[in-house]
Parts: sequence; C-alpha cells; structure tokens
Amino acid sequence: MLAPFETHEVLNQSPPLEAYNLYAGNMALREGVRREGAKWADRSLTAFGELLGKPETMELGYLANRHTPTLKTFDLKGRRRDEVEFHPAWHRLMAIGCGQGLHSGPWADPRPGAHVARAAAFMLFAEVEQGALCPLTMTFGSVPALRRFPGVAGPFLERVLKPNYDARFRPIAEKTGALVGMGMTEKQGGSDVRTNTTQAEPAGDGAYAVTGHKWFFSAPMCDGFLVLAQAPGGLSCFFLPRFLPDGSLNAIRIQRLKDKVGNKSNASSEVEFHAATGWLLGEEGRGVPTILEMGTYTRLDCGLGTTGIMRACLAHALHHTAHRTVFQRKLVDQPLMRNVLADIALEVEAATACMLRLARAFDAQAEEGETLFRRLMTPAAKYWICKRGPGLAAEAMEVLGGNGYVEEGIMGRLYREMPVNSIWEGSGNVMCLDVLRALERSPETRAVLAAELKQARGADRRLDQAMSALQAELEDPTEAETRARRTVERLMLVFQASLLVRHAPSAVADAFIQSRIERDAPGHYGVLPRGIDLGALVERAAPLPM
Repeated sequence: MLAPFETHEVLNQSPPLEAYNLYAGNMALREGVRREGAKWADRSLTAFGELLGKPETMELGYLANRHTPTLKTFDLKGRRRDEVEFHPAWHRLMAIGCGQGLHSGPWADPRPGAHVARAAAFMLFAEVEQGALCPLTMTFGSVPALRRFPGVAGPFLERVLKPNYDARFRPIAEKTGALVGMGMTEKQGGSDVRTNTTQAEPAGDGAYAVTGHKWFFSAPMCDGFLVLAQAPGGLSCFFLPRFLPDGSLNAIRIQRLKDKVGNKSNASSEVEFHAATGWLLGEEGRGVPTILEMGTYTRLDCGLGTTGIMRACLAHALHHTAHRTVFQRKLVDQPLMRNVLADIALEVEAATACMLRLARAFDAQAEEGETLFRRLMTPAAKYWICKRGPGLAAEAMEVLGGNGYVEEGIMGRLYREMPVNSIWEGSGNVMCLDVLRALERSPETRAVLAAELKQARGADRRLDQAMSALQAELEDPTEAETRARRTVERLMLVFQASLLVRHAPSAVADAFIQSRIERDAPGHYGVLPRGIDLGALVERAAPLPM
C-alpha cells in the first residue's frame, strides 16, 4: 500500500521577495548616491528602503493596480462632478511619495545633492509601484515654471512645497498639499503640439477662457494644470485650477479614463474645456518653451522610473534563482542562467550610474557646463534606458517561468509598465532629434561632453577607441537624422562605460566594455563573452545575501 502523499505540499518554490531593505540591498545605488553628492541622505534613503520593502507596502502596489480608478462624471442630481475615485491603497502610496518629497523635495530643500537624493528615492519607489509616480513627477516638473509667475500660482506653490498629500476634492485654500498636472497632447497632433486647436480668449482681469480638448490628460485629479492653448499671440501656456477662486468647479470636463496597457493605478483621461478659466504663464506665443521646462524634469523621471523597474526585475530574478533548484543545482549556480543574470545586472548598474550622474547635473544648475550637459544627456538617457527596459523585463519574467507570467506576482505589472516611459514626454524619435538639436544649437555642448568623457581617457584602450569613433560620428553631418538612433546609442554606451571605468569595480567595467563596446551593439541578454567574472556581477547585484 502506498504511503499517504500530500498533493498540495509546496516544494521548490521561492519565498516572496519582501521584508527587506531596497536601498541597503542595492550596492550600485548606495555607492552612486555617495559619489554624486548626497551622502547626507543615506539615513533617510535607508529608512525609505525599509518602508518600501515591507510586505504591507508591497501589497499596496498590487491593490492599487487591481482596483483601478473610476470616473464619477455626475452627482446624484445630475450636476457635473468630474471626479476620479481611487482605492485606499493609491492614497497611501501617494502619501508615502509626498512624504519622501518626490513631488517637490529639491525645491523645498535645495541643498547640494538634493536632486541626487530625490532621484535615488524615485528609483526605489518605482520598484514597488509606478502609476503613482505620474502625478508626483508632473508636480515636480511644474515648480520651476510656476515659480516664475507667483501672482498666478502662489497659493498652489505654497502647498506643493509641503510634504503633504491631501486627497480631498476641495478648493486650494482648504487643502494642506497640492499636486499639478499638465495637458499638451491633442488627437490631431501628438508630439506636434504647434498644431493644437484648443483656443484661449482674453476674458478680463488677466484671465482667459480656454475651449478645446486634450487627448491625453494624465492625473486629472490634480489641483491645477499647465495647458497649451492658442492665444491671439500664438501657442501659449496657461495654468488652469480645478477650482476657481470663488470655490466653484472650473469647466474641465473629464470625458473618459483611458484603458491603458499598463500604468493601471494611475488615471489618464480625455478632457474637454468648456470656456474653462486659465491664467497665462509668461508671454503669449511662448507656450512651448514654458511647458518644455517642465518636460525636462519629467523626462529625467522617465529614465529614473525605468531604471527602478529594471532593478525590481533584476532583484526578483536573482531572488527566485537563489531559491529554485533545477537538475540538482540552484538556478543561480547554473552557468547559462548566471550569464543571463549577470548581463541584466550589468545593464541595471550602468543605468543607475548614468541616472545619478545626470541628476547631479540638475543639482549644479548654476554651472553653464552642467546646464548644457543635462540638455544633451536627458533626452539621450531617456531614449536609451527606456528602450532597453522592455527587453530586460521580458528576460527577467522568463527567468521566473510560468510564475512570472501570472497576475498574482509582480513581473507582469513590471513588464507592462516598461513601454510607457518611452512614449511619455516624447517618443524615441523625438528624443533622438532633441539630442541632435542640442548638439547643433550650442557648439559648446560638444566641448562639455568631451570634458566629461575625458575623465575616463587612458583607463581602457578599447574605450578610448570608442570615444574617438563617437567624436568622429558626432562631427559627421551626413544623414545625421537618418542615423540618429544609432548615434544616440553609441553616445549612451560610451558615456555609461566611462562612468563604470571610473567608479565601478573592474569586473563590472570590463564586462560592460567587452559586451557593449567591443561588440557592434548589445543584443539579447545572456550572451556575455568568455572571461567575464559572472559570479562577481551576480553577487554584487543581489538584493539579499546569496
């Protein structure tokens, strides 16, 4: 007679990756924070990493995406309401993000390294939940523009600069915190905002009546919005509050919420303006430069968010393989799997180093060279890192096998989040053309780039050769627009290699140069050449001791 067998006994499954410190377990991030001038934030980031790694915080991300926002267009009596309702998990996540200053920290406390500290916290938050980052990043990007027009935005700025999240649907005078969104995209134009048809007519007392639509209007629950509209003097930027000074609801009509591929927790919408009241920011006809200042910061956050998601994919893949046994060996110890994991780890470390260096350029805003540097490298980093993300997420999902392809886990959500950062704030082609414009409009930009790369000159012969080839390519005007993607790819690989040569362990830098610089282009993950110390890369990246 056969012995009793428990059919539901769970064997050879990895435990959940939770109850760990996301910051303490990320060596590349910790080193980068200290290197780029934010060592003072170590204690705060350590506490933040511990909070994010708690099981109950991880669960918030799951709940906010499972119970998606709903639109309440009218109240019981038929009056326009235009309010978005969220699950309590969303509000808790927003409170955590605002409490850490992701929406305004460097503006409220502009000490040296403030942008680096916020960048690190932003990447950590992205490992847990990504939708809540949308209103936080738009608010962050709006502050420089709003600060130049305190007469229009003073009451909002006062509340934006506080570490408070106030979810109440109330006039700004009644709230303790505020969030700011934006609206540029119209159905007929997309990235070509100069074809926008929304109109703004002077309405007296400095106000304008704004009439038209926006095809993508993210985070419509914010307290105010930067909106592009055609004024008599040309395309202009306006600030539209949800509630008017008299306490009445502004005529911003939410038509529907977008049913997106990912980013489910965040409400993206289509709206119409029915003579909504707005106030001009700057001069008529100068709307694009005004709102693009906001876009510079939100593009930075696209790169930061993708880097954080990449790190989450890597952490879950490493954790799973450290506990899963196949063919009498742990997956992490099997040579081919180790090649895949080491390659992913290499990508994440390079992205982390890049984004923290770029964040430092935002800290050094008074330095002309750093201003030119971030003007060039922000679109370049957004293009390359956001392009590398989806493939990395797919590879990490495959590491977990079928467990990675079910909705109960996190991998499916991470995978669906990846493409949006390539699309938001300008698609890949827009970013590459922006890099070309930065190089063409300011001859000093190339000198700034050369000075940055020069710091790694002489460290590795292969990298020196790649730098010379890059310089020749940047100076060649032949079909520059046609080959812009290839140019930006080379720029980013050389820049990332220069950072790793200077700051990372030799095993990391050498592996990156062998696999990304010596080869014509990086291919699939898991094809690192012979001679690379795979174990060193895997162990360095592990979220918990292996």
